[in-house]
This record gives sequence, C-alpha cells and structure tokens, in this order.
Amino acid sequence: MSLKYTEDHEWIQVEGDIATVGITHHAQDALGDVVFVDLPAVGQGYAQKETAGVVESVKAAADVYMPISGEVTEVNEALRAEPSLANSDPMGAGWFFKVKLTDPSQLDALMDEAAYAEFSKD
Repeated sequence: MSLKYTEDHEWIQVEGDIATVGITHHAQDALGDVVFVDLPAVGQGYAQKETAGVVESVKAAADVYMPISGEVTEVNEALRAEPSLANSDPMGAGWFFKVKLTDPSQLDALMDEAAYAEFSKD
C-alpha cells in the first residue's frame, strides 16, 4: 500500500487496483472549518486532474481533483453527513472517495511523503 500526494493537496492511498482519495492536513488547515462536501457519483469515470468534487469551508470553496484516471467505486457517506471529518481526521475517517485505477503508471508522477512535506512547507 503506497501513499502519494498531488500538488493540489490531495492524498491517494493505493491497495491493489483501488485507491482511496482525500485532502491533506495542509489543505484542511488552509480551508478552515469544512461545512460541506460535494462528492462524485459512484460509477463515474474521471481523467487525471479532472474536478471530482468540491469542499466548502467557512473561508473558501475548493475543487477536489482526481489524482489519477479511474472510475469512482465508493464515496464516503459519513463525510457527506459530517463534513468536519475532513478537518478532524483528513487522512483517515475524512477520506472522500475510492477509485478503480485505469492507468497505474500515473502514480509515478505523484509525490511521496518526503517530497510533499518539502513542497507544502510555508
């Protein structure tokens, strides 16, 4: 299972051909208190970097981008009911959706934890 990061502050954790996607601690810090999430439809296919959802906070709204191409297999209904999970546990219970990978080679262009930590430094 590998954890990768995008320049748009999404994380992606891959297990086999299914990946779980969410926003990073850095993203939720920048957004502030999350009050609403718009999640993609299960069965919908997306290209890499296509907008797959929206997260709204008291300060701003931000698109959630698809880190890799694939088809959405599951969305986090708990997050829809309790958007603050994106703040309290962004790397765990606050995940956004799961996607079946169509081009695993796209993962190679994403950052590992060390690269992301360097990228997101203030």
